Parts: sequence; structure tokens; C-alpha cells
Amino acid sequence: MGERSEVIPARSADTACTAGIHHRTRTAVGAAAASPAPRGTTEEHDAVGDGVGDDALPGPLARYVPEFRAHLGLERSRSEHTVRSYVADVLDLSHWMQENGIDAPDLLDRDALRGWLARRHERGLARSSVSRGIAAVHTFFRWAVDTQGLRHDPAAGLRGPRPARHLPDVVGAAALGDMLDGLADHALGEHEEKRGAALAARDWALVELLYATGARIGELVSLDRAHVDPTDHVLTVTGKGNKQRRVPYGDRAGEALALWGHRRAVLAGADAGDAVFVGARGARIDARVARRVVAAALGSIPDTSARGPHSLRHSAATHLLDGGADLRTVQELLGHATVATTQIYTHVSVERIRRAYSQAHPRA
Repeated sequence: MGERSEVIPARSADTACTAGIHHRTRTAVGAAAASPAPRGTTEEHDAVGDGVGDDALPGPLARYVPEFRAHLGLERSRSEHTVRSYVADVLDLSHWMQENGIDAPDLLDRDALRGWLARRHERGLARSSVSRGIAAVHTFFRWAVDTQGLRHDPAAGLRGPRPARHLPDVVGAAALGDMLDGLADHALGEHEEKRGAALAARDWALVELLYATGARIGELVSLDRAHVDPTDHVLTVTGKGNKQRRVPYGDRAGEALALWGHRRAVLAGADAGDAVFVGARGARIDARVARRVVAAALGSIPDTSARGPHSLRHSAATHLLDGGADLRTVQELLGHATVATTQIYTHVSVERIRRAYSQAHPRA
């Protein structure tokens, strides 16, 4: 079922579009000889649920889940990822209640919820997942008291472990540049079929734009063509809480977008609408497919554990700070609600300086 991204010579109509790009693309013959250019992902499975269905985990809270999901998505404007996670957490609590003979939400109290959290910890969940579960039940029970007639909120005052703050995976600027040049060489090279050429151009544009803007994967997947200003090289992205921000991108991302825009019609079907990025089946690309594209690209970089789209976001932020950008500017570009969230990247930069100092200073 999968499409391969290696197919079709880009001739005729592509020639004019690619001619201006070719002379700016590094040949990177040595790098190509050492390791093959990253290929596009093997496409493309439509997203099927990655969690457990509402009916698969029974219990006293299951009946509330459809309305709670709608509340999160429509009224709270939470991201699809957050909705899935919160619903999974509530269903997990519902299942635990059934296993422990608690057959109504009004019978829950804070001690019972602590028992559920302890069970999650025993199952090996990360502290961040346990903390997210607390946020999920806080949101659920506040909503249920306000709208579903529950008499009390058992999660009121419930606290959990403070999430550990790990330094993000950051890929070096030179290594990322080589990887992106490899994607460009592949997109601009010879292909046997038009679909392969289109997939290669899409993958280059997607990865190049993620790094250029520091955007979240969901923000790019939901991007429409009306939100792209190719003249000023600016995107209008919709982030968390439905907040919009304008983010600039550079010339290389502009070249990648132009090539993909020229080949987009090869993949786009009736269901694509105005989506910038389109999957192999002709509709808006699914976020999980986009993540596989990024993982394949990052997998071509030696000596890094970075795989997800957030690694590109982390890298973009760190490289901006390393290059002299101020913290407030990076905060605005990333769409962080507070500058405290952005400050973690200053720790990454300091760590790199400390390592370089330790290696280079004679009295380190």
C-alpha cells in the first residue's frame, strides 16, 4: 500500500521551477557517498485510533466520555493530541474504579484518586504521564460538576509529582544542514514517477519548514495555503488554545515550499481542500504520517537519538539563542504562553558552552 518516494524524473513543467533552486543546492557528493540521502517515508496508513476505544474500557465514567471529548475539542479548543490523552486517562480511571468496586463517580474521594495514581506509577508510567492524568481528572470533574450533575469534585486539591524537566534533544546545526541538503538533493533529483517526485518534494518542504519555523507538527499539519505568505515568507499558524501567531521562514524553506506547491496537485484529491501538506491518499496529511517522515529524515543523522518533530523545534530554538536571538523573540516564535517555558533552551545552550569549555580550557 505504501508509496515510495523514489520514483519519476522531474521534467517539462518541473524544469522551470527547479532551475532556480538547483544552483543553490549543495551537491554534497562526499556526504551522499558516505550515507544515502534520506528518503521519504513509506506511505501511508490512515490514522486508526492509537488509544483504546470508549467501549473497550468499561466503568462508571465511560458514559460521560463522548460529551467530555466534545467539550475538550469544541469548547476548550484543545489539540487532538490533548483530547486523546485526556480521554484515555479518564477511561483508565474508569477501568480502575470498576476493578476496585467503585461503581459511581460520587463515591470517589481524593484518597481513592491517590490509589489510582499509585497504580499508574506502579505500571511504570513516567512522572509527566502521571501529572497529565491529574490534569485530566481535574478538567473532567470540574466539567462533570458544572454540567453533569455530579455533587462533588473528588480531584479538588489533588496534587501529583512535579514533572521532571529533561533537557530536549538538540541536533547540531551542521548535521541538520547536511540532512536537509540530502532531502533537497533527493527532491530535485531524477524520479521515475510523478508521485515519487511529489512525495520527495513534500517531505523536504515539511522537514525544512519545521526546522525553519520551530512550529509544532500539529500546527503545520493543519496549515492551509491561505495561511502562507510566499512573498514575505511568513506563516500564520494556529497554536494551543486556538491562538494565532505569525512566524517567518527563510529562503531555503521558501524554495522547498515552492517546489512542493508545484507538485502538490499530483497527490491532492477532492478531500485535500486547502491543506498545504497532503498525504499519499489525497487528503490532508495525518500527523502520524508526518512524524514518520521526520523520524526517517532524522534517522539519517549519525550519533543522535533525536527522532520526533519536537527535536526540530528544540533545535531551532537552541540555534536561534546560540545565534544571538533574545529570549522574548524565541518565545513569540514558538508560541509559548510564558517565557519560563522558553528558558529551558538557555540551559541547553549553557550546557553546550560548559562541555566545550571542559574540553578546551587547560584548567577546566
